[in-house]
Amino acid sequence: MSFLPRPTARGPAESSARPRVAAATACAIAAACLGGRPARAPAAVEVKSPDGSFAVVLDVKTVGGAAGVPVYRVDWRGRPVIVESRLGLDIQGAPLVAGLAVAGREARSADTTWTPVCGERATIRDRYNEIAVDLKETAAPGRVLRVTFRAYDEGVAFCQTLPRQPGLDAVTIAREPVEFRFAADWPAWATYSGQGAYEKVPVSAVKPGCERPLVVEMAPGEGPCAAVGEAKLVDYARMKFEPLKGAPHALVAKLDGPVEAALPLTTPWRVVMAAESPGRLLENNFLFLNLNDPCAIADPSWIRPGKVIREVTLTTQGGKACVDFAVKRGLQFIEYDAGWYGHEYDDASDATTVTVDPKRSKGPLDLREVIRYAKERGIGVIVYVNRRALERQLGDILPLYREWGIDGIKYGFVNVGSQKWTSWLHEAVRKAGAQRFMLDVHDEYRMTGYSRTWPNLMTVEGVHGDECSPSNRITLAYAFTRYLAGPADNTVCYYDARVDRLATHAYQLAKPVCLFSPWQFLFWYDRPPASPAKEGGAGGSNPQIGDDPELEFWNTMPTVWDETRVLRGAIGEYAVIARRRGAEWFLGAMNADTPRRFEVPLAFLGPGPARTAHIYRDDPSMTTRTRVRIERTPVTPASTLAIDLPARGGQAVRIAPDAAK
Repeated sequence: MSFLPRPTARGPAESSARPRVAAATACAIAAACLGGRPARAPAAVEVKSPDGSFAVVLDVKTVGGAAGVPVYRVDWRGRPVIVESRLGLDIQGAPLVAGLAVAGREARSADTTWTPVCGERATIRDRYNEIAVDLKETAAPGRVLRVTFRAYDEGVAFCQTLPRQPGLDAVTIAREPVEFRFAADWPAWATYSGQGAYEKVPVSAVKPGCERPLVVEMAPGEGPCAAVGEAKLVDYARMKFEPLKGAPHALVAKLDGPVEAALPLTTPWRVVMAAESPGRLLENNFLFLNLNDPCAIADPSWIRPGKVIREVTLTTQGGKACVDFAVKRGLQFIEYDAGWYGHEYDDASDATTVTVDPKRSKGPLDLREVIRYAKERGIGVIVYVNRRALERQLGDILPLYREWGIDGIKYGFVNVGSQKWTSWLHEAVRKAGAQRFMLDVHDEYRMTGYSRTWPNLMTVEGVHGDECSPSNRITLAYAFTRYLAGPADNTVCYYDARVDRLATHAYQLAKPVCLFSPWQFLFWYDRPPASPAKEGGAGGSNPQIGDDPELEFWNTMPTVWDETRVLRGAIGEYAVIARRRGAEWFLGAMNADTPRRFEVPLAFLGPGPARTAHIYRDDPSMTTRTRVRIERTPVTPASTLAIDLPARGGQAVRIAPDAAK
């Protein structure tokens, strides 16, 4: 007797640290040879998370008249989240969804920690119990399907593996009919595109093509929530959700096209999370990272997070003005966006040249000179390249941009969804990493944790950011739904007129704290005083950046963190999030349409030196351009911070030792 190979999903080992593993335990005794008789084993198999809060059960039953159907269910703290739901793979020409029996099982546990290159916390614990169950057809040809379940304290994940086996070397997966039958018709936060707005509807009203992760409210407000999503999507078709016909409040996986692969083939992880509040769910978003392979870059020391200003004039003068501004304001990068090498939507535009699109700017732009000027001052340069040029010229531009001294690339309007384009994009991430380029991927792409493996993938869009003028309610929906998947480039504005229409400036100050991204694009439509006024073109009015005193908050604000705590939060309504870097805490509070007051105890500060809270709050009585009042007050862990938020307002707070600047 021998175990089937444990699924690796075509990647490196599970963890860079050696896990503590218990394999073939008393609860997982038997396995089957591919060509032999199935071992006798009970059909139902259960695995619980280390703290016992999650339990997942796999069984093989008769469903709808079909025998040997694999089904699973997920409980959290003794209450059902996902009730009996089907598994299986619809292999073209011969589905593997019924007529199966348990042939063997293998269990193990792991408990390791690892250090993110650019994360929301200094270290991440990767602790789970796992069981892999071999299901074998009871009739010829006797194919084997392995289902692997992991139970973490943060949620449950499972994947399906087709091993290489006699007579089966390659397959086409037509569908992956994995079901998610929720225990009740809970309210769900649904959207149907990566950058779409969210709407709150019952699970029964979710339409085909629903994005992941999908968050459902098991209780309103700050009550328990659950989420279903996808992790470790590398070279497979993207999963979305569609209604499961004939079943109440149930969804089924919908792949963006077929999947063709040689065996062994392992699907991405399907993830089910639950927590006592939206905030705790967000705090646990590292689960998606844990389900990906360790860092593949031997020395990632060249990867650096930071704050970015977009150069809006596409000129040499504007670029140098942005560099000087970055030095003054503690930013790390400037970015040249669409138009620097020609019309981004024209297939004839050549991304190996500096040829300014005349519809966007009259120039002149000497990009090499701006890069030289920036490097002398410790500022990096990022450039945008549309997918049309990327698909034709990636092999040419990577070594060329390395020669020029460019630090990062923003991939624009990438194709997403199908196996072809998923594979292409992740290969483009790996190629960029090999050439030491950091990346920002726009537009519809959403992360599934691949930035753990390739941390040069700094951030992505997949969000209705500030350039789309979202309401505060939409942004606060993203905060607890989309951001489960990882960072998002929100393209923060500060002086653009839309801020006054939609929110307040204190609300904008808080955004980069609440909405995580290792690269924070600030002043998206704004230009430094020394930058030339832009004549015509697209992209807003490009107002001049002022010298308002509250900008000191962004001067000192980091973009990666040692610790993250969600203090208060309700989806689409409000968020109060505190993040620590070293000895300093930064707190962001964002509000939707109802004025609110929060009393926030500061016990999380812990012991330490004397500290001062630097508070930046909305005050309409201020006569400044931005109407932000600054207050400074001593605080201790025994203090309570009163946060008053007007409708569509916010507040930003920096708590620093008195010795800090």
